[in-house]
Amino acid sequence: MRAEHPRQRWAAYATCAFTGAYGLMKLTHALGSDVLVDKEPMRPDLRVQMMARDGWFVASYWIMAAVAVAGVLLALATVQPWGRRLPRRLLLGLTWGIGALMVLRSIGPVGFGFLGDALVLTGLRPPPAEHAELARHLARWDLMLWSPFFLAWGTLWIATAWQFTRRTRVSRIDT
Repeated sequence: MRAEHPRQRWAAYATCAFTGAYGLMKLTHALGSDVLVDKEPMRPDLRVQMMARDGWFVASYWIMAAVAVAGVLLALATVQPWGRRLPRRLLLGLTWGIGALMVLRSIGPVGFGFLGDALVLTGLRPPPAEHAELARHLARWDLMLWSPFFLAWGTLWIATAWQFTRRTRVSRIDT
């Protein structure tokens, strides 16, 4: 078996950093922080519940923090020896799938994302009049912060999957 070069692991560790940052943000929200909470793109009726710290939203923050921990472990499993005990196809399916979903979210063919934000901001998809200013405000934040974050994060998941695919294919050939 060939020795692995550390550069073959950069995507997995960068994915861990992005996933950890997202999980930390959700944990702070669960603990009561309002940092960037009012910038999360969502429907106005759900936004009212979120800003009121409805129990379901607080629970969702705890769940998302736990999912982020699982995501960090998943990314690490692609580069750590203990990850070899997990089914290769499961790791590949999850890493490729998560990456694809995040990139799709960033593009936004059905809602928020670069495309959806551009449609709202140009007036090609006008929001309801009573929520127009809020929709434009959230579209600007999504365009500047969330969509680029999800695009970079999704790209890192795809790079992690690609590097894992290459490493495991090479190691299967070498053995």
